[in-house]
Amino acid sequence: MRTLDELVEKKDPAWPIVRGWLESASNTVDVLPVERENANASLLELQVTTRSPMGAIVYETGGLLVDHGWLRILGSGSHRLPRSLPDWNAEVAPAPSGTPSPFLLIADDVLGGFFAIDGGGLTGARGKVHYFAPESLDWQNLDASYSDFIGFALSGDLERFYQNSRWPTWRQEIGGLDGDRALSVYPFLWTEGPPVAERSRRPVPIAELWNLQQDTRRHMRGAG
Repeated sequence: MRTLDELVEKKDPAWPIVRGWLESASNTVDVLPVERENANASLLELQVTTRSPMGAIVYETGGLLVDHGWLRILGSGSHRLPRSLPDWNAEVAPAPSGTPSPFLLIADDVLGGFFAIDGGGLTGARGKVHYFAPESLDWQNLDASYSDFIGFALSGDLERFYQNSRWPTWRQEIGGLDGDRALSVYPFLWTEGPPVAERSRRPVPIAELWNLQQDTRRHMRGAG
């Protein structure tokens, strides 16, 4: 275990680079305030240095709310996003004792889509960001590094990425949604049915939606 002094890069930190990305972002982004005690604990748990963009975001922010809060990038936790990156993974995707984690969840969206870095347990594309799509309940390799993903989230075409998942009033509907909740859509998105605009939507704890999706995926694969 490296100490906090070893993890906090003083000569070449990544935060100035990340801050530049934030300042030039074409999508809306709220940089959530950091609580130093949480940031220190998160960095120690992750064992990632602040020379990396991930370490910088965890150490310098409580997280990022992108595109009016549609996309949530995990940091060290904040009032509006009360999930730190390491605590969230420990809660819903803990690695078996003594084994490396098969993936690391880094972000999610309001419909229960999840972004993760492959640790070898997804498609075997280690280090690449994957997207767990609620429409298919499957992981999709985005062939992007963490830095690539952050760049896309801040300045990429999210309207195109989510073109089949949005409805006319989505901005108003998610405006007051806390970062630890997501919208449960019924009929479920992985089932046939009308467009999302014509389905019912209600806020639920995002952990509940993750567990439902993973249980359903296992059941579908077992049935197949």
